[in-house]
Amino acid sequence: MEAPFVYGIAAEQEYFTDREQETKRLLLNFEGGINTIIISPRRWGKTSLVNKVAQQMSGNTLVRVVRMDAFSVRTQEDFYRMFATEIIRQTATRIEEWIANAKRFLSSLVPVVTMSTDPQNPVALTLKSVSSDYGEDVLNLPERIAKEKGIRIVVCIDEFQQIGEMGNSLTFQKRLRSVWQHQHSVSYCLYGSKRHLLTNMFGLRSYPFYKFGDVLFLERIPVDCWQEYIQTRFEQTGRHITPQLVSDIYDYTDGNSSYIQQLCWLVWTRTEGEASEEILTDAKRDLLQQNHALFMEQISSLTSYQIRFLRAIMAGKAREINRKETIEEFELGSSANVAVVKKSLQKKELIDIEGKDIRFADPVFVHWIKRNISMFV
Repeated sequence: MEAPFVYGIAAEQEYFTDREQETKRLLLNFEGGINTIIISPRRWGKTSLVNKVAQQMSGNTLVRVVRMDAFSVRTQEDFYRMFATEIIRQTATRIEEWIANAKRFLSSLVPVVTMSTDPQNPVALTLKSVSSDYGEDVLNLPERIAKEKGIRIVVCIDEFQQIGEMGNSLTFQKRLRSVWQHQHSVSYCLYGSKRHLLTNMFGLRSYPFYKFGDVLFLERIPVDCWQEYIQTRFEQTGRHITPQLVSDIYDYTDGNSSYIQQLCWLVWTRTEGEASEEILTDAKRDLLQQNHALFMEQISSLTSYQIRFLRAIMAGKAREINRKETIEEFELGSSANVAVVKKSLQKKELIDIEGKDIRFADPVFVHWIKRNISMFV
């Protein structure tokens, strides 16, 4: 029996729910050659959405979708090698074609083929530079291949915010933008897991990627869509869950797609006939325990000011965080110190900031810290 719920990986095929409007919009952008930036909180399904649209595009012989992950990229050289390697690998079907294309389109790089133990990718292609000035050659690679093959290419880059954390980042972003904006056979879909960094990169006039393309902000999947999905998954396996329990799961996870799937899995594994409140309570406890080590690591590195700031947010003082009374009550030092603490917690991805609203980035972390905050007072 296949698991009715999945988490920790991209939700695909029958595990993917709703996002109908977003799917349609992204599909039209891919087909029309429109650059797209996807921004949302962590684990809201960005990667799953891109994968779904890429699968839908697989039958279109005039458009090739190339997907890559920049998570491990730390330098410009890392990016160039990843970019070139994945473009070559995913626009050709045979090893011989990989090597031929690399030699033809990238004279400044030498292709090296190695055998891999990964059954999904038994053959790996790496590219070694023979010239110190190969950046523009690499960035124009998809455009050259697209024109040669008479197709269009959509380049999807996950964890794109890594570009913003490189040394001399703005200069590098300017170079990417200056090359990519002149390509007519290639479009880009850029997304990642650090919303505040991506919002700055694509939303501020002072950044090179300002107005680079269509910005798609993912909203929470509505609870009624989850009702149908979750109840159907239970029923298909001979088990039952009430709409009220589904609502409780949604509220507890604040609509976070990944956590909903995980908590549903924990409830499902404990259910033989019909899920109950007791089962859900036990599953919540298990969810907190599974994340205990991660949350302990996150909070143990915080300063006293940062912890007291979080306590103020839990007490509903987000909109009053700069008031003298709040600063004195929670011993936050000064308004200037509050600003520093707020920025540091956002960088650590513990809080999200939208205007005057400040909220915890991880909804389950909120429940955990409420139980354990006394340990850190």
